[in-house]
Amino acid sequence: MAKKDFYEVLGVSKTASEKEIKDAYRKTALKFHPDRNPDNKDAEAKFKEAAEAYEVLSNADKKAKYDRMGHQAFENGGQGGMNFDDIFSNFGDVFQDGSPFEQFFGGGRGGGRTREKGQRGTNLRVKVSLTLKEIANGVTKNLKVKKNTSCNTCGGSGAKDSKSTVTCSTCNGSGAVRQVRQTILGTMQTTTTCPTCYGEGKTISAKCGSCSGSGVQFGEEMIKVDIPAGVQEGMQLSMSGKGNAGERGGYPGDLLILIEEEKHPDLVRNDQDVLYNLFISLPEAALGTTVEVPTIEGSARVKVPAGSQSGKVLKLSGKGLPSVNAYGKGDQLIYINVWTPKVMNSEETAMMEKLAKSPNFKPSPNQTEKSFFSKVKDIFN
Repeated sequence: MAKKDFYEVLGVSKTASEKEIKDAYRKTALKFHPDRNPDNKDAEAKFKEAAEAYEVLSNADKKAKYDRMGHQAFENGGQGGMNFDDIFSNFGDVFQDGSPFEQFFGGGRGGGRTREKGQRGTNLRVKVSLTLKEIANGVTKNLKVKKNTSCNTCGGSGAKDSKSTVTCSTCNGSGAVRQVRQTILGTMQTTTTCPTCYGEGKTISAKCGSCSGSGVQFGEEMIKVDIPAGVQEGMQLSMSGKGNAGERGGYPGDLLILIEEEKHPDLVRNDQDVLYNLFISLPEAALGTTVEVPTIEGSARVKVPAGSQSGKVLKLSGKGLPSVNAYGKGDQLIYINVWTPKVMNSEETAMMEKLAKSPNFKPSPNQTEKSFFSKVKDIFN
């Protein structure tokens, strides 16, 4: 059975903002949550379907792939294998602001919530500037990232020593606290991570002197980043666990790498193709010539046919950029511009006056009209 369009599943348009996608997912998840629809297989299927759609559309890279290739982008080892543990592991980000979901279900299936150690570290964002040649071939960058790292003295625990931890009095060592609430659905029991020990079940009686009990220190790390060929300006890559270290042994955040393209002195990128403006003289256009043009990898010799007009396009097949998600490469397109001199000496002027009288140097009205309307048609089609 063919999968439904992810945008249709959440009821949003392709131009929906990140907030609109998140709000739509909240609404759908609340409607089809298993606790609201016990033993309802159809609701359970729609609940999973919505989670799968949100997993893709909330991630910039995955959303871009889906917009280009649809479900085919994730057929080989991609989406489709989500279970309830996968789904509820993402609820902390979507339902963390006191929404009805938190009130009714405690942020997870059946009122449970995944127990985590310490506080999760925050994400870091860095920019990486790439040349067209690096984009064409892919590149490995070694980035020196300033961030919070795990404390070397206490190993990230935040405690002075192994004897400096005691059982948490708030949760009695369980790492979680339970609450009973009256809601429109009746009495609901919720279980949340203990706010005192952050799920560890222990608190610190004596703090580490180096990190003052946080378990982190400000430092730097050299991180190796493999950037695939074909990335584009504004694309964001993610490295899990390479962000700021979490406090008291919490999971580290992610490192988000924002791609920037360096401006090439001669070439302009147009998706997978690269464009080059070639200026030639009137005699070269009339007689034909061979010129050397810059390319991503260096240069190439190109033959300009005799009688070439301004606007003619020559193509160097395969001299463009690869797609980050597909096979093949773009082309280099060379736009010919016939240069008209602004200043001429008397001899040159006399030659031009003589040529102007020749019928071969007068364009045919029919050809001019056809060329114009052909270009207009191409623009609007």
